[in-house]
Amino acid sequence: TDGLVRGMDVIATGAPICVPVGEKTLGRMFNVLGEPIDNLPAPTGVDYEPIHRPAPDFEEQSTETELLETGIKVVDLLCPYQKGGKIGLFGGAGVGKTVLIQELIRNIATEHGGYSVFTGVGERTREGNDLYYEMKESGVIDKTTMVFGQMNEPPGARMRVGLSGLTMAEYFRDMGYKVAIMADSTSRWAEALREMSSRLEEMPGEEGYPAYLASRLAEFYERAGEVECMGKDERVGAVSAIGAVSPPGGDISEPVSQATLRIVKVFWCLSSALAYARHFPAIDWLQSYSLYSDRLRKYYDAKVAPDWSKLVGTTMEILQEEANLNEIVRLVGIDALGFKDRITMECARSIREDFLHQNSFHEVDTYTSLEKQYDMLKLIITWYQKALDLSGKHIALDRIIDMPVREQIGRAKYIPESERDEKFAQLFKDLDQAFADLTE
Repeated sequence: TDGLVRGMDVIATGAPICVPVGEKTLGRMFNVLGEPIDNLPAPTGVDYEPIHRPAPDFEEQSTETELLETGIKVVDLLCPYQKGGKIGLFGGAGVGKTVLIQELIRNIATEHGGYSVFTGVGERTREGNDLYYEMKESGVIDKTTMVFGQMNEPPGARMRVGLSGLTMAEYFRDMGYKVAIMADSTSRWAEALREMSSRLEEMPGEEGYPAYLASRLAEFYERAGEVECMGKDERVGAVSAIGAVSPPGGDISEPVSQATLRIVKVFWCLSSALAYARHFPAIDWLQSYSLYSDRLRKYYDAKVAPDWSKLVGTTMEILQEEANLNEIVRLVGIDALGFKDRITMECARSIREDFLHQNSFHEVDTYTSLEKQYDMLKLIITWYQKALDLSGKHIALDRIIDMPVREQIGRAKYIPESERDEKFAQLFKDLDQAFADLTE
């Protein structure tokens, strides 16, 4: 209602806010009303759909379980999500939420040919401008639609911009596409909701947010999902919702984070400690989780390797054991650890630095297929198991840790996909030979 004065002419459209939908919106930037803000003419010959729509009925939803492969190792391995999933991306300022979202958009467009819709809720003008030109430079702008409700806009616009983006994404879903919608950030959306609630003089809830905060958040995420499309040919479309949450000071006990956690099925926790250590993506593997993991286990075992789930379980045990041993190391030093614990610490370091760490600006490392992820992890775990077998054989620990083949394992992330089979087969042979030489 900013700028309204008594006596102004008002046109009754007889309809709610409607935004343009369809392939002509790709590569464009819109505001909450569907008006272009990229200095280009409005798209012509397009349909317009209302932004307030119900979630898909239960009968319309598909029962298929299919992984949305991101190519980001820490996501695909430890906290994956299925097509049509609901994901919460939590982290304070400067830990890499927006960069991770950009990487997801790039990988979905480049590797899978999918579409993405980015909704900037309460974005700074600089952030929107940078995103637009980065998408343009990376060549994925033609598979992305952007909708912005910026900081200088009234709270009513910021509160509804997520719905405008969802409507555009739902049109692609109904065409049979797999679409991802990224909302950055739902915390600013909740701030707009709080502003509107106070202007309406409603009874405030916790920390001044309206009592219906959780239900409004649920309405947004419930519109995501995988549905069976209408038509003669059987098509399945999906909208996967990824909402970035920026809790003040990284404290997820605040109302927006808690309301989101009750809705989403995947929790990606971005750690400031990892970000300050320059470990990216800074997703904390011990705090993050996915409720889709059990459902996707059969998918992984069938599509990638029969022992994928066992490998993931071993990896998590090693990382958890490292966290426990770190307390001892801080107190008395690493030399106080026994043979098995030293090997565990070395294996965990290799998993962190050689596998989970990923350079999104490297042409090869930016996207890692599931098959390559399996080979990389299998190499590290094979070294770990073979090293443990040497316990009690009086072989110096430094000789096992400083094996030259471990340096090759660390560089395996830079092996191109086209050379994967040949190079990894050679690495496994070199690993077997290295341990054979140790025991001679």
